[in-house]
Amino acid sequence: MNETNTLPTTETKATEDEKKIWLKRIRNFVGILGMLLPWISLLGAFIVSKAKPGFIPQGFWDTLSISATYYVTPPLTGILTAASIVLICYKGYKWYDNLITTLSGVCGALIVIFPCNCPVAENIVGFFQLPVNTSHIIHCASAILFFTLLAVNSMFLFTVTDKTKPMTRNKKIKNIIFRVCAVGMILSLALLPLPIQFPAKIFTLEAVALTFFGVSWLVKGEIFGLLSDD
Repeated sequence: MNETNTLPTTETKATEDEKKIWLKRIRNFVGILGMLLPWISLLGAFIVSKAKPGFIPQGFWDTLSISATYYVTPPLTGILTAASIVLICYKGYKWYDNLITTLSGVCGALIVIFPCNCPVAENIVGFFQLPVNTSHIIHCASAILFFTLLAVNSMFLFTVTDKTKPMTRNKKIKNIIFRVCAVGMILSLALLPLPIQFPAKIFTLEAVALTFFGVSWLVKGEIFGLLSDD
């Protein structure tokens, strides 16, 4: 009788532990992709500029953005597409976890499908061969929604606490990090339209936002056991 009652409980706990491990791996994978994206894109563009002198106009570097590297090197397409698919397929604990991450993934995919306007862009661009200005509008709107949803996820979903368990010291620290990362992403977006100019401004702010994003997901994934509540 006792063995019969114990078996389902043991199996349930094993299943829950497996799901936690899977979620942590997915979160770490997404976080690493986000942090690597700007630098691999920059490296790819630099390599192309050296291999093909004159292919990239000077104005490209002055207004450099991660999105602009789409036209000269493949990392943006490959990394952001992979991250978007993972976000779309991500299955959290609640329906709103799934909704936010799915919408984030869709926006990430739209960033790739609808390229931005930049010095190396042609008049007709992207999968749907739209006029570049039209594609640029969709691209920018998708990018804003992408980072906003990721900030919402970090601020309001990653900080949710199981009320049946006591708040641990590690959870309090993680919640502070999640909120700082969310604010960092929003501030990076807010600085884009301000009349403060410096070389590669867009790229720099995008890289900062993606770093906050990556840190948030790596902390949530408790990479290398960091701040683990287990």
